[in-house]
This record gives sequence, C-alpha cells and structure tokens, in this order.
Amino acid sequence: MNVLVEDDGAVRVLTLNRPEVRNAIDIPLRLELADALEAADADPQVRVIVLTGAGSTFCSGGDISTMKLMSENEAMERAQMAQRVIRAIWNTPKPVIAAVEGAAFGAGAALAAACDRVIAARDARFATTFTNVGLAGDMGAYASLPQRVGVARARQMLLMPEPVTAETAQPWGLVDALTDPGAALAVARADAQRLAAGPAQAYGVIKELLAVAPTLPPVEVLDHEAAHQARLFGSADFAEGIAAFAQKRRPSFGSRQGAHQ
Repeated sequence: MNVLVEDDGAVRVLTLNRPEVRNAIDIPLRLELADALEAADADPQVRVIVLTGAGSTFCSGGDISTMKLMSENEAMERAQMAQRVIRAIWNTPKPVIAAVEGAAFGAGAALAAACDRVIAARDARFATTFTNVGLAGDMGAYASLPQRVGVARARQMLLMPEPVTAETAQPWGLVDALTDPGAALAVARADAQRLAAGPAQAYGVIKELLAVAPTLPPVEVLDHEAAHQARLFGSADFAEGIAAFAQKRRPSFGSRQGAHQ
C-alpha cells in the first residue's frame, strides 16, 4: 500500500509509504492519499488527521521517474489528481497536521504547507524545487506559501529553490513547531490528541474563516464571523464549555453537531 492508515483513538495517521524513493508522489500514491483523506473526513469517529512519511523522509516531491512529455489535456488530468489531495485537506473541517522529518521538497513542501499545523524536526529541510524540472509548481503552493511566508518570500522560494532548514522556516511561518530529530510524529500525535479533545465545530469555523477572509472586504468578514459565532452559540460544544466553566472542570467536547439544528 502506498498510504498506510492507522487510527489512534480519534486521530487518524496517514503515512506516505514509498520509502525506497523517499516517498516521492506518483499517480497511485496521490490517488490513494486523496481517497484516504476523503475517507477520514467522512468518518465521524475521526476528529484530527496526521500526515507523515515512512522512513527518514516526509516527501521528496513528485516522482520524476514517472513524468514525461504529454499533451495539455493529459497534464491537466494529472494535475487535478494532485489538486484533489489539497482540496481534501482544505475542505475538511478537521485539523490536519504534517509531521515532517528529512526532506519536504517540491510537492512535499506544498503538501506540508497546505496543512493546518506543521511539526518538523530541527534538521528537516524544505524547498520548492519545481523549477529544477522546468515546472512552476502546483498542489496549492500559490495559496499556501504566500499565506504562510508572505508573497515576497514565496516568490524567492519558488524562483531560487534553495533548501532551508526547519529552524529557518519556523520564524518564516512555514513550520509551526520544532522537535528533536526523530520526534516529529510523536509530537504531532500529542498535538492531535489535544485537538481531538477540543470543539470540532469551532475548528471547522476557524478553517473556513481563515480560508475566505483574505478574499473579502473587512466589513464582510465581520458578517461571516457573526453568522458562524451565532450558530456556535447553539452548539452542544458551547453548552458543554459553559457547563464546565460553571463547574470548574475541564470541558469534555465530543459532538460535531449543534444542539439546535
């Protein structure tokens, strides 16, 4: 299997499983990963998703050995297969965490950047290496990278694809937390368990608002915030949060459905 699936309570861990080619993404892998992400989104028992790579590498990028000159229509079909993976990460209301060891190059860097949280070993390296084979980049790079590191830095990463360490990438915003080498997955699992115990509906709202807010006038953002917040005031999670506050205990969130439909 090109993608390993493991459930750890309410956390689903998806592992890119082509370590012999440093988890390079070919068409079977991208199809399996899209299927696995969509299945995790559809499973009500899953509250958080973790992405990682088998062996010592997160993902070395697209599998160049499987690439060839092709017609625009053929290439579009191939690109849409990759974009389906990114759409699945962005469309699910569930937090998606990347656990990065070793290299996250090309499509691997874009894949990590698309996630809601990136945990990386201090010696991990990131590079958007698409131009090395005459390509400009896909898999959401033109949305995720500017949102994380700013347009100016994203431009330089894409034009001059020099690898940067996770320690450099963290203050840029490409990495959210650093770990010792070999510990990225363990830390990602711990973060995922913490998120899995949180208010799932609120997380979904956070993902949606952060996705649309940059495209809207500020006053329209206020309307979207108010509409979502008003719905959350009728949710089971909000009721539990208020009850826990009054009883001086930790809230026990567990329902993605609102108290009022």
